[in-house]
Amino acid sequence: MNPSASTIAALLETGDTKATALSSPGGRTLSFGALRSLISRTVETLAARGIGPNDRVAIVLDNGPEMAVAFLSVASGATAAPLNPRYRAEEFEFYLTDLKAKLLIVAQGRSSPAIDVAAKLGIPVCQLTAQPERGAGSFVLEFADQPAVRGGGGGGKPRAATPDDAALVLHTSGTTSRPKIVPLLQRNLVASAGNICATLGFSADDRGLCIMPLFHIHGLMAGLLAPLSAGGQVCCPPGFDALKFFSWMAEARPTWYTGVPTMHQAILTRAGHNAEIVKANPLRFVRSSSSALPTKVITEIESVFGAPVIESYGMTEASHQMTSNPLPPEPRKPGTVGPGGGPEVRVVDERGNPVSPGTPGEIVIRGPSVMRGYENNPTANAEAFVQGWFRTGDQGAMDADGYVTITGRLKEIIIRGGEKISPREVDEIIMAHPAVHQCVTFALPHEMLGEEVAAAVVLRPGAEASDKELRQFAAVRLADFKVPRKILIVQEIPVGATGKLQRIGLAKKLGLA
Repeated sequence: MNPSASTIAALLETGDTKATALSSPGGRTLSFGALRSLISRTVETLAARGIGPNDRVAIVLDNGPEMAVAFLSVASGATAAPLNPRYRAEEFEFYLTDLKAKLLIVAQGRSSPAIDVAAKLGIPVCQLTAQPERGAGSFVLEFADQPAVRGGGGGGKPRAATPDDAALVLHTSGTTSRPKIVPLLQRNLVASAGNICATLGFSADDRGLCIMPLFHIHGLMAGLLAPLSAGGQVCCPPGFDALKFFSWMAEARPTWYTGVPTMHQAILTRAGHNAEIVKANPLRFVRSSSSALPTKVITEIESVFGAPVIESYGMTEASHQMTSNPLPPEPRKPGTVGPGGGPEVRVVDERGNPVSPGTPGEIVIRGPSVMRGYENNPTANAEAFVQGWFRTGDQGAMDADGYVTITGRLKEIIIRGGEKISPREVDEIIMAHPAVHQCVTFALPHEMLGEEVAAAVVLRPGAEASDKELRQFAAVRLADFKVPRKILIVQEIPVGATGKLQRIGLAKKLGLA
């Protein structure tokens, strides 16, 4: 990684010109030299249309190398606003309006409600046509009023982005309130990429398999930008598919991958049938983030892959990584998310004062990767920042070595008749049952108590267990008030767009509210 870099364009100068930057299953590779040329041409093309730094370009593309290069290109010369391609028209109208997008990029020949919404809002649409024969991620752009162009277009030389220009804009998940706009500057993303590289020891020898969605900060930063900034290569399959993961692994020969717990658990269910591929393609590490990974799953992953699981903790507002367990030989502590992984991290009481080691409190952070504030939202900013520290809204504790344990989202904490219950604690207990594959504990509305404890459980293939048996199992290991009064055994637990299990609103999704 270029230590003096402060923009994405400078960050991507690291890779050797002839070395592979991007690949895709069954496709041709794209070198760093070709990637840089493609980014430069795309920035010129956008500039010829009057789009430059801080102009927002919405990107609605499926996962894959074209999405990766589109993000890198737009973020290098304007402001990338990647959106989930599975949104419905009403959602696109909200996001495109809220973002004040100046352009929408979509895949040529693919239908999307975003196109009609853009027309309604008067937002120009650019069609992206993939050119896989030129290498993974290669494309041409076509505007409605001009033929396909590979760059230029007759405009003036584009203004180079500065460290304080916005490179990426995302929305918070909005599970309890209206989604908030998070603008992330060039310098924020560069700082975060550096933090991730330092934690994971990325080098030009690394090959990543990017299975995370590229409209999410986890995939964009840890899956794509950080490894490329170290000169390593990234394979971009068309989204996550547990049935294809091991064939992709055999082809890409990755040295690592990053995912969320639901992905890791899905991969584990297929690992036994692919032992030879696993043996032939040893991993340096497996990374997990975005939500807590049960310690039982950590043990299983490490047993299957013979590689350490590096659990980390990130947020959009921090350009992803905030804490992370370190690589060996430094100690990893399963059940924790490690010490600070770039930003300064504290655990504080309700008044914002640091608490002693082991004492629960709210996790707060500050540092170069942290956003300056939500856009046009002074009320949210006043609540989110205290004395220069960003309040994560997560509850946790820090041990004497600085390792952080997350006990739950403050708004996810279940309050049953005045008793506060950490959902994750209940998850861990029920996950210890040999028949259980997944468990998510959540609050169930209750007329007398305010909230009752409930859990959704997915059993292992071929395993059997009744809800009564699981409650009895938990009752032996938990105080009575923590034992779920209702356990729902389901085929699948609903997840958000990024594959993240969401406790808030789960009772309603399961028809229990």
